[in-house]
Amino acid sequence: MKNAFTQEVNQLLVKLGLHPNAADLLDRLVIIVIILLIAWLADLFCRFVIVGGIGHIIKHTKAKWDDVLLHPQVLRKLTYLIPVLIVYMLLPLALSDKAEILGWLRKLCIIYGIVVVLVFINIFLKVLFGIFRNQEAFRDKPLKGLVQIMQVGLVCIGIILTISTLLNISPLHLLAGLGASAAILMLIFKDSILGFVSGIQLSINDMLRAGDWISMPKYDVDGTVLDVSLTTVKIENFDNTVTTIPPYTLTSDSFKNWRAMSESGGRRVMRSVNIDINSVRFCTPEMLEKYKRFALVRDYIEQEENKLETQRAKLNLDPATTFDTLRQSNIGIFRAYLNLYLKNLKVVNHDLTCMVRQLQPTETGIPIQLYFFSNIKEWVAYEGVQADVFDHVMSVIREFDLYIYQGFSGQDLQQSISGTGFATAPAPSRSSALSSAQATVTPADSSGTSPAEISRPAPPETKSPSSSDPSPART
Repeated sequence: MKNAFTQEVNQLLVKLGLHPNAADLLDRLVIIVIILLIAWLADLFCRFVIVGGIGHIIKHTKAKWDDVLLHPQVLRKLTYLIPVLIVYMLLPLALSDKAEILGWLRKLCIIYGIVVVLVFINIFLKVLFGIFRNQEAFRDKPLKGLVQIMQVGLVCIGIILTISTLLNISPLHLLAGLGASAAILMLIFKDSILGFVSGIQLSINDMLRAGDWISMPKYDVDGTVLDVSLTTVKIENFDNTVTTIPPYTLTSDSFKNWRAMSESGGRRVMRSVNIDINSVRFCTPEMLEKYKRFALVRDYIEQEENKLETQRAKLNLDPATTFDTLRQSNIGIFRAYLNLYLKNLKVVNHDLTCMVRQLQPTETGIPIQLYFFSNIKEWVAYEGVQADVFDHVMSVIREFDLYIYQGFSGQDLQQSISGTGFATAPAPSRSSALSSAQATVTPADSSGTSPAEISRPAPPETKSPSSSDPSPART
């Protein structure tokens, strides 16, 4: 039976000249048109008056966050609720006697309202993410993963509410039914669930951030992280290729993150040079005098000689009848020289470990390893620091009567046949001497002294230790 409002409309149509049968068919349609017209007018009012007024107000505020958070495009999504609420409330005026049709139309209004609310919250979260991402304190935080977690949760809630509305059941009952089939759902969506959980783990534990340099040789990954989401991690390799891997790969396998290095006080250099063991020997007085020409080790040699003289006196050694083993070796003085050389370089972080050590001898010689941390961490400049240091090491090594172990090459064979190679130097038969300049030419630092001047022997008349002040290879 029609309600009173429908009957009034019916009588009005009859008075306007319509046949009663036609009025019976059109009265509900007229009411629905009126309801839609009211909803449209309400939408116009919200769009131009409410949203426009708020937009005008926020333009005149000093704060910047409200320009984004209360942007008209954001508020506009929320105003979509007003028309659907009007339609939902006024539909019974037209369809009070059509309970089934009224029920389905009101369900559609509810579903539309759910979608509008979810869209508004999703836009609101994106706006918040944009605001926080531009803040210096949150720029390196994994906010995108957290926002995606909320978005996934919203979608799940929306689906559950929509299904429960269509089926006329409680959302709690629907969740209970889904719990019974959880095993099947986990099997079907195994990869998605693994990626989701791994993405949460990466975000919460701050294992990975956009901008981090990571290495993962198993998957040929070595580059900068471009984006971290719940389902994918995008890395730009140093050859400009892009690798995309699922997050659970990063939690199930090991990877190296270089972020701590970039945030620390230096980048490690650990490189060795192999000394031919046949070139190692005790120093003669003539060799010691030659090495004293290096200002860096002059004091060291004299101090060691004084210690050895004291020990010889205590042992009462007779050089005429006893072979004197209390002597310095050329490799020991060379190692001391390298230690002092590194300590005088400004590009070396002296607050971190800095040493020169001798490793286990192998069939390719005695490794002398330089272990230190460079203040310069940027890749290209860092490689330049390494090259400058070892240019100097390989150039100065011949001054200590040592030879770098090197495999026998065609050039060595040609020199040995022509008699111009090994005959000029007491090099061992299994290796060839590495010919190099007496000193390298490297850029001078701000003090005007280059590493080449560290290795250049001082003139015989110059005996003062202050005559040669070493300076770094790079600044």
